[in-house]
Amino acid sequence: MSENCFHCGQNIEKERIPFDDKIFCCNGCKSVYEILSMNDLGNFYELNKRSGIRPSDDNTSQFDYLDTPEIFSTVTDFSEGNTSLVTFKIPVIHCSSCIWLLESLHTLNKNINYSQVNFTRKNVQISFNHTELKLSELAKFLTNLGYKPVVTLETADKKEEFLDKTLLIKLAIAGFAFGNGMFFSLPEYTSQWSGTTDFWMETYKDLFRFIMFLLATPVVFYSASDYFKSAWYGLKNKIVNIDVPIVLGIIMLYGRSIYEVLTDYGAGYFDTLCGLLFFMLLGKVFQKRTYSALAYDRDYKSFYPIAVTKVDFSGKQENILLSDLKVGDRIMVRNQEIIPVDGILINGEGNIDNSFITGESASIPKKAGDKIFAGGKQLGSALELEVIKTVNQSYLTQLWNKEAFKKYETGLDTLTNEISKYFTFIILGITLIAGIYWGQIDFEKMFQVVAAILIIACPCALALSAPFTFGHVMRILGRNKFYVKDTLTIEKISKINTLVFDKTGTITHHKKSNIHFEGSEIQEFDLKNIKSLVKNSNHPLSKSIYEFLDIQDEYFPVENFREIPGKGYEAEVRGNLYKIGSAKLIGHESKNLETAVYISKNEVFLGKYIFKNEYRDNLSTLFTDLDHYQIHILSGDNSSEENQLKRMIPNVSGMAFNQSPEDKLNYIKTLQDQHQKVAMLGDGLNDAGALKQSNVGIAIADDTNSFTPSSDVIMAGEKLIDFKKYLLFCKEAMTIVKLTFGISFMYNIIGLGFAVTGHMSPLFAAILMPISSISVVAFTSITTWARSTKYFKINR
Repeated sequence: MSENCFHCGQNIEKERIPFDDKIFCCNGCKSVYEILSMNDLGNFYELNKRSGIRPSDDNTSQFDYLDTPEIFSTVTDFSEGNTSLVTFKIPVIHCSSCIWLLESLHTLNKNINYSQVNFTRKNVQISFNHTELKLSELAKFLTNLGYKPVVTLETADKKEEFLDKTLLIKLAIAGFAFGNGMFFSLPEYTSQWSGTTDFWMETYKDLFRFIMFLLATPVVFYSASDYFKSAWYGLKNKIVNIDVPIVLGIIMLYGRSIYEVLTDYGAGYFDTLCGLLFFMLLGKVFQKRTYSALAYDRDYKSFYPIAVTKVDFSGKQENILLSDLKVGDRIMVRNQEIIPVDGILINGEGNIDNSFITGESASIPKKAGDKIFAGGKQLGSALELEVIKTVNQSYLTQLWNKEAFKKYETGLDTLTNEISKYFTFIILGITLIAGIYWGQIDFEKMFQVVAAILIIACPCALALSAPFTFGHVMRILGRNKFYVKDTLTIEKISKINTLVFDKTGTITHHKKSNIHFEGSEIQEFDLKNIKSLVKNSNHPLSKSIYEFLDIQDEYFPVENFREIPGKGYEAEVRGNLYKIGSAKLIGHESKNLETAVYISKNEVFLGKYIFKNEYRDNLSTLFTDLDHYQIHILSGDNSSEENQLKRMIPNVSGMAFNQSPEDKLNYIKTLQDQHQKVAMLGDGLNDAGALKQSNVGIAIADDTNSFTPSSDVIMAGEKLIDFKKYLLFCKEAMTIVKLTFGISFMYNIIGLGFAVTGHMSPLFAAILMPISSISVVAFTSITTWARSTKYFKINR
């Protein structure tokens, strides 16, 4: 007895797939059923009997080549343990519905960890379990959803596209049709204006009208296809997006024009329709170029200058910019540092935490000769790597913006979404009322009025205002060494009322500490071992000790390196166990209030390095400028410098010492429970939890690799004195965004007024729509630049 597929209704011939007490003919039908069910659209089957579409069988084997090891390693961004990351180019991504579905893949397939869409570049990065889901199966899965990935050598090389050439072709076709349509319609317009009937015009008018129909048809069905697709996919997902009224206007003008020509009522609006779409596509090209320019600048021009420790073959170290690394260079990665590039492990014991990439906190051991991927974090002794792939700062940006490190708060982003949600319904309501009114007064004019309303109301300028303003602000901040993760962070900074500063490495200098040793004389054998050990740590005090030890730099292998958060670390060097850190770690009693690092060898106390911290210049001026904010100081050290800090910060609201990483996090949480909006400033070492807990986490970086995914901002230490300028500029950015919102609404209100009263043609509406976007961009560009000159020296 034959069986039918529950989704498509076709006979089951090749395979029988049971799922949820139903039978399906292929995995594609099963996947579509899952999507509908999980999004409460199960009544689709009740309303549409036998209307399912069976996915084509053509894709069953076309992606099998992706499972070849050589191709797999070329196409994927990362592959370690059970997890791989791949970035697929998907050209059909076109609207918010696509983004929603593609970023919900983990709900459709349990072997997908997360997915993140880059709308500008039309790609999606997917983290998946490659032991349970092959790369070819993932590509087929996307194809069955209607998002077939394009996999070529060009996409595997991750080449960037700055402008969609297809859009230019559509624009050219619309422009050609508009120009020629006006030419062929001119004789009829001339005849109408003169009030006379020309024999030649009367003879050939049907031919001219047919030519205009031929010109307009490809414009409607090809040049405007993106609007139709966007509206259709939005409606399929129960979203009435901004393209719905535009499509209605296009269909209405096209249909009315055909009716007029067939009934010989008039020439129709073919020329107007071509002009309308030409100017709308012109605005779309401008908008795409705007977003592409911002995305390019974000990833490559204004990215934070992470420094990395380069090592030459003699062992000499120097800090260089990450962007200056070349294939073949050797770098050192210390404990808790992020690995910035793909490399081969040369020296050291690798213990890699890939949680920033995969979202799973699990360390993977590595030995000499193994490949290590960018984005992992070393846990243990220092590694020496040989660079095999130049840095992809766009990839590190994706890690920084990964879902796991986002802090969701309502704000302008939510406001824009809410406005967009109701905007379309309001416009459709106005259109309906105006259509009914003009239908009773002037039926012919009704079509022009309705089309003008639907076109002029497109909120393109509204959609551009916030991202373009924030994009400019991010670029200006980046040029002044204040690197912001995303646009929402700017809004959160503008609302901050409480500032929490970590002491060591944030308001103190890394290299200017006055150090003296107290204890019995340490032998040169041990000093070399200690210098090798402190070389593995990226803690400011360890770096100071490394520079203080004036002996030949010989690096000896460090074994069994173990860090105790907030206390210090221990390891074996040349057969001896050394502990470096707090008095508690060493088992020694601390009698004095002082900043000190204690050292023991084989459980025998050797002595301690005592530090007199040197604070950054002009800190008193900084804290005086921040008198409108609550100031708090946290430190993992003891309270030896409490009085000095109070003199320096007379308006301090609270101080806490001997704070562990967990204590710092809880301190932030307590302030937030008191309804404070908290910004935490720390060096990103023992502060990662507090940075993530705070409303805005700001990692202070000097000359080290301070890439901290849990932070919202990376700020150069030398710029700390200018911190208030950044705070004020972010507040002014919010004012600029609100002004651009006002300009956008002004265009719509004035335009709608003229359209509803019948004083605006659809063609003029189409011209005004991109002009509104251009004026918003021009306004925000000039205004942000002008306001930035108040705070920063602008370098062009």
